[in-house]
Amino acid sequence: MSPSLPLASLPILHIDGGVATLTLNRPAQRNRLENADLKALLAHFDSVNRDASVRVLVLTANTSGHVQPVFCAGYDIGGFDEPGHGARFFEDIPDALATVRPVSICALNGSVYGGATDLALACDLRLGLQGTEWRMPATALGLHYYPSGLQRYVSRFGLAGAKRAFLTARPFTAQQLDAMGLFEALVGLDDWAAALQALVQDILALAPQALQDTKKSLNDIEAGRADMAQLRQREQQSSQSADFAEGRMAFAQRRAPVFTGR
Repeated sequence: MSPSLPLASLPILHIDGGVATLTLNRPAQRNRLENADLKALLAHFDSVNRDASVRVLVLTANTSGHVQPVFCAGYDIGGFDEPGHGARFFEDIPDALATVRPVSICALNGSVYGGATDLALACDLRLGLQGTEWRMPATALGLHYYPSGLQRYVSRFGLAGAKRAFLTARPFTAQQLDAMGLFEALVGLDDWAAALQALVQDILALAPQALQDTKKSLNDIEAGRADMAQLRQREQQSSQSADFAEGRMAFAQRRAPVFTGR
């Protein structure tokens, strides 16, 4: 979904056909996140939000040269010592990712550790690669994790799963994560590209405005800030939209709808 990548660089954004692919790109360092990478991710999220053509954001990683692929080894702990950075700064990145306008998919094409696990949780959907390992070592390093990350863990893993992650620091297997409902699908390497493409195409086939507004409403409900009047307004707007009329007509005619976002 993206062109060939340089061997090591800041995260790379590629936009094509309504899909923004954002690739972590430090394979020689197991795609660890340095402070410069975090700043680049924030800038890319802003670019995606401002580009109305983008309807799906895919977050993935360059795992070239990996015997056992690693999506991300986590935050470079040396970055904690840089002025103005550390946990408070890192928290801004998954928080921003959780509220990007397009539907976000974490294409988790390798193992993931530490703070990078929260990037995966901040996405709307996740596709998992068989053989992936997931580990949250915060307490093993003497760190109490930041609040929004704990909230996402409890929301996605449930309290029991979140406690296992933080209170044991033991890794999760891909099968354990899949059993918890974390992945849209858990697939092997041979089927990876096709599975990701199929998921992206399914999302692109949906009504754009209804999709975007529904994501906002779900996020508002999860965060406890839902305004019932606003939710009703979004519902009413969609029921009066040209896309809803097209969706009903297409259903009656047994054809695929052609949505325009109006």
